[in-house]
Amino acid sequence: MSLWTALTESLRLLTSGDAEVLRIVLLSLAVSGAALVISSAFAIPFGLWLAFRRFWWKRTIMAFLYTGVGLPPVLVGLVVYLMLSRSGPLGWLGWLYTPEAMVLAQIVISFPIIASLTMAAVMSVDSSLRSQVLSLGASDVQAGLAVLKEAKVGVVIALVAGFGSVISEVGAVMMVGGNLKGSTQVLTTAIVQFTRMGQFEHALALGLVLLSITFMVALMWLTLQGRRLED
Repeated sequence: MSLWTALTESLRLLTSGDAEVLRIVLLSLAVSGAALVISSAFAIPFGLWLAFRRFWWKRTIMAFLYTGVGLPPVLVGLVVYLMLSRSGPLGWLGWLYTPEAMVLAQIVISFPIIASLTMAAVMSVDSSLRSQVLSLGASDVQAGLAVLKEAKVGVVIALVAGFGSVISEVGAVMMVGGNLKGSTQVLTTAIVQFTRMGQFEHALALGLVLLSITFMVALMWLTLQGRRLED
């Protein structure tokens, strides 16, 4: 099959609302969306806490956090796989080869990205703001929320970066999800499988969807960065 034929057929699949393509896209968005929500619920407060606190081993934590930003997804997949295997500490959950396992792996991948970028965004805010809010009688939580409001563009950029990192990765979800058709097959793993099977039109269709999602994430990132520079 020629590239042009495959591209034409892939566009037909997208415009016809192919059920298999739609199922894979929806599962991908559901898994990555759930991972982003759960990860950000812990990563944003942690980044905020790390930006405010001063202690002697803070640099060590930051070093681990920045190391996590470049952590290979396939290594994350291996660790999560071993934890969820029958002999692993979380084997009793029975999550291996389920969407829950994929969400867990993506949480591990996105957490350091969101936390580190949140920390950087908070640290870029005038340090006197928190002191001023506290002096007016606000609690630590209220002061933190006030700083987060000032750093909101940077925090949103952190969320965009976290989502982009998980929606496009393949190694971790392949290992812990197993790429089971109709159950754990997402965009990246399906592209690999369809390519191996010679179904290039399906692979290209999903590739175009993934490219579109990645483009929208990148466009949002650039828009927010530009807005922050203009403020």
